[in-house]
Amino acid sequence: MKNEELYISVDVETSGPVPGEFSLLSIGACLVQETQSSVYLELQPDSLQHDPEALAVTGISLEYLQQNGLHPAEAMMQLSNWINSVRQSGQKAIFVGLNAPFDWAFINYYFYKYLGHNPFGFTAIDIKAYYMGLTGCIWAETKSSFIVSRLHPESRPSHNALDDAQFQAELFSLMINR
Repeated sequence: MKNEELYISVDVETSGPVPGEFSLLSIGACLVQETQSSVYLELQPDSLQHDPEALAVTGISLEYLQQNGLHPAEAMMQLSNWINSVRQSGQKAIFVGLNAPFDWAFINYYFYKYLGHNPFGFTAIDIKAYYMGLTGCIWAETKSSFIVSRLHPESRPSHNALDDAQFQAELFSLMINR
């Protein structure tokens, strides 16, 4: 890993499948090589539209977040500030996610909607695609359960955004250290 790149594992929980129609509910992010350097944020929904299955997975209610979550602009500012606090001068923050297209779409949308810029720029590494390239497997073999059976990480996903970001960071670390 080159010093000019800082890999940050990010996971989100949402109220549905599409940013703009559904809300970003929580964000977990951590450094890939130092998972205890992390941030966890819960957001007020910017829409009450939701997929009941998505909310069931998160275990978080929209009512709870309306009362206790951060306004989305404040949450995105805190995430941006955290990213800036962990990267060194000249380092590029690289978004790393398990199914990065989904998580990055929400993060990118919210950064632009509420701050007007995305500190990750247009970069994202998808762990599933990286795993395909590393192992030569087919897409069907990129499920996290399959990757876990091959790489044997110590942690497991829980559908808490920070726990899952730390799990993803461990998987990615195991891959880049192979």
